[in-house]
Amino acid sequence: MWLAKQMQCSVTGVTLSPVQRRWATTSAALKRLEPRPQFRCEDAETTYFPVESADIVWSIECTEHLFDKPAFFQKTASWLKPGGRFALCAWLAGEEPMSDAHTDQAIRVCKGMFCPSLGSQSDYVHWFERAGLTVTAKGIWTDQVKKTWELCRKRVERTGVRYLAKVLGKNHVLFLDHFDAILNAYDSGAMEYGFFIAEKTADV
Repeated sequence: MWLAKQMQCSVTGVTLSPVQRRWATTSAALKRLEPRPQFRCEDAETTYFPVESADIVWSIECTEHLFDKPAFFQKTASWLKPGGRFALCAWLAGEEPMSDAHTDQAIRVCKGMFCPSLGSQSDYVHWFERAGLTVTAKGIWTDQVKKTWELCRKRVERTGVRYLAKVLGKNHVLFLDHFDAILNAYDSGAMEYGFFIAEKTADV
């Protein structure tokens, strides 16, 4: 909705959550945005867009939850028009070699946050390049995002939402219990937060 309102982009959003899709669709209608954003409830690993149909692909904290990350990059590259860009933010594993303790920290984060695996910054650059994209910018924003998890942890402690999570099911409790795991992994370097911009050149 921000892209449609601020930059007049024609946008299709993809979410795994039917609730999120309904919420977004209703909000866009109430705001009378033009062009009207479209929202799909689909798995990012199986969603389809026509070849060379997109100027920009924008992914925020999605790829860490995918099982076949290299395949997603290949597919996404095919959606982009020549000169198109792929902008991505993701939780990252620290760079190798990591100690056993750091590896255990990363595994703990994956378990609590339902991620099959975490790739490092180097892994992501490799996946972009294998897909025929050129990384034009990248960086680490770990220090900038840590505050989010500190605030989340304080709100859990203050509101008693953990009791509601117990009613909703064990996965909700597991998620809340792993806020400390993320903060510890950020502090130790077992985990990082990264951003990337990659471009599809005209001869790809």
